Amino acid sequence: MHRKLLTGVFLSVWAVSAQAADLPFAEPIYPDVDAAQVALGQLLFYDPILSGSKTVSCATCHHPNFGTGDGVSLGLGDGGVGLGPDRKAVADNVPEQRIPRNAPPLFNLGATEFTVFFHDGRLEADPSRPSGIRTPLGAEMEAGFASALSAQSMFPVLSADEMAGHYTENDVAKAVRQGLLTGPGGAWDVLAKRVEALPEYRARFDAVIGPEPIHFTDISDAIATFLDFEWRGVASPFDLYLRNGTEMEPAAMRGMELFYGDAGCATCHSGRFQTDHGFHAIAMPQIGPGKAARFESHARDVGRMRVTGRAEDAYAFRTPPLRNVAETAPYGHTGAYATLEGVVRHHLDPVASLRAYDPSQAIMPGFKADDLRVVSDPAEIEAIAQANVLAPMSLSDEGVADIIAFLRALTDQQSLKGALGVPASVPSGLPIDR
Repeated sequence: MHRKLLTGVFLSVWAVSAQAADLPFAEPIYPDVDAAQVALGQLLFYDPILSGSKTVSCATCHHPNFGTGDGVSLGLGDGGVGLGPDRKAVADNVPEQRIPRNAPPLFNLGATEFTVFFHDGRLEADPSRPSGIRTPLGAEMEAGFASALSAQSMFPVLSADEMAGHYTENDVAKAVRQGLLTGPGGAWDVLAKRVEALPEYRARFDAVIGPEPIHFTDISDAIATFLDFEWRGVASPFDLYLRNGTEMEPAAMRGMELFYGDAGCATCHSGRFQTDHGFHAIAMPQIGPGKAARFESHARDVGRMRVTGRAEDAYAFRTPPLRNVAETAPYGHTGAYATLEGVVRHHLDPVASLRAYDPSQAIMPGFKADDLRVVSDPAEIEAIAQANVLAPMSLSDEGVADIIAFLRALTDQQSLKGALGVPASVPSGLPIDR
């Protein structure tokens, strides 16, 4: 029997005496986790063994040095070298394109309320399906993932631009190019066999699943358990206020009044983690390659509409949770805004902000690409503007500053570091991003 790292689940509801609103947010609920599985997941998260060319790990784009992101608007996966804003394209293996969306932060994803993932929600828990999960793989999706969090952690390995690699440069890339993703001989199977071949991983999996062959879901379940345990942001000044009434600094208190009151932020950024888990079109600037199939030539990204096919979902993206938001720049589904103030002000008048957008504020590592096709095209700008659902509102500079102060009060310093941190080494012996 392995020692359990137990999650304290508090069922009490804490009512806040905020003048602008009651905030009766229950403590978040996390599953119990196994210590051996967490430690295994930590190694797999930082090990490049899960990428096609063995050069990219999960941590390359989700690193604690950058608030569990990568510190850039749109990153470089396979074909890049370096970490964060210093990452550059490798001269003899230039990426086909940037990763088309900003790397989202990983805080609190193990909480039971998180059942929908990615900017467009293309992966979510769905008990009506045999796999229990709805994904773009449809009926090909394998069963056996412990959660939607587990499943989502393993989709980047199927992406040529993120982790798989290009054309025929490795066995994973070949499988992906042939459409062999799941099942025997598929990319997931290839990676599972790689891990199985390493004695330390085999021994660690023995302690978690016993002597059975390692399946890809075992790898993803371990990574998900690590993600759940590592980055729980529940001890911010805001949390302390909810739990025992310890007031935040005056500006943050005023900002909370605005956030949950007249500014209307909580219409979408609701709940304990400031998200309704829904999708909204708010005229966010579109930069980078967009979400287009390889045979398409456009650079647009219609967001949720790619998942549902409904015109009313055009340019709608998932409401991001806001824990540690002050440390997770850049902001937006393409990281179009480099500063917290920039993205807050965008919300005051999204269409005007879109039309006046200055691309120089984006943080793009060295890679020559046509990143500004959409924001340079009046017709594309108009289409994004027409989909906007957020009405303009007036807020003083002091009000903006107070809301930013409240957003900073959502920072949990310990969770930024992570519970376990970066391991000294990984079983593959490959270099770790630090």
